[in-house]
Parts: sequence; C-alpha cells; structure tokens
Amino acid sequence: MNDSWPTEIKLSPDKRTLNVAFDNGDSFALPAELLRVMSPSAEVQGHSAGQRVTVPNKRKVGIRDVRMIGNYAVQIVFDDGHDTGFYRWQYLHDLGARQAEHWRVYEAELSAKGFSRG
Repeated sequence: MNDSWPTEIKLSPDKRTLNVAFDNGDSFALPAELLRVMSPSAEVQGHSAGQRVTVPNKRKVGIRDVRMIGNYAVQIVFDDGHDTGFYRWQYLHDLGARQAEHWRVYEAELSAKGFSRG
C-alpha cells in the first residue's frame, strides 16, 4: 500500500495529461484517456468485479476540470461529460506506477470485446 501524498497536481495546457507529483519523489504523467477508462466511478467499475465496464473510443477525451475533494481525492470532469468517481491519492499513484500494466489489461479487454480506443 502506498501512503504518499501529492505535492503537485497540474493539468497540461492541452488538457490531455494530468501531471501528479508525490511526496515520496514519484511523479507521473497520466493520460486523460487512461484516467477516463479507469474511472473509479460505479458507472465504470460497477458494484462488483463482474460489473466492470470496458469503455471504448476515448483516445481523444480531454479533461475540463480537476476539483479537489477534501484532502483525500480529486474529481475529474472530462469533456465527454463523465464526472463521477473520486480519484483518491493511492489510486492515482497506482495508475501511474502500474500504467503499462493498466494499458495492457485495457487493450486486451478492448480486443476481446471487438472494441477500439477510437
């Protein structure tokens, strides 16, 4: 379990990357597409592992806004209208640290279902 806290959360000028730096020295450039398809919302994750939804066609999604939720998470508003789910610090760190693995799983799910990144 990673208990690092973000020291900086910055949206790129093109609104396609969220840059997050943590107090342990880790820093990650998180693509909007990855954040969108891995949203922690019930809409994407479901209420159990079997309910997880594979979200296709989000290659060009952007981020409209990043809102602080207390001192534990951010809410990301995407330009496709999705704005549910709170990205807790540990989840953001995991998305960054295991980004390659998350992409592999996502692309395998797309392929298995006949979907594309769009």
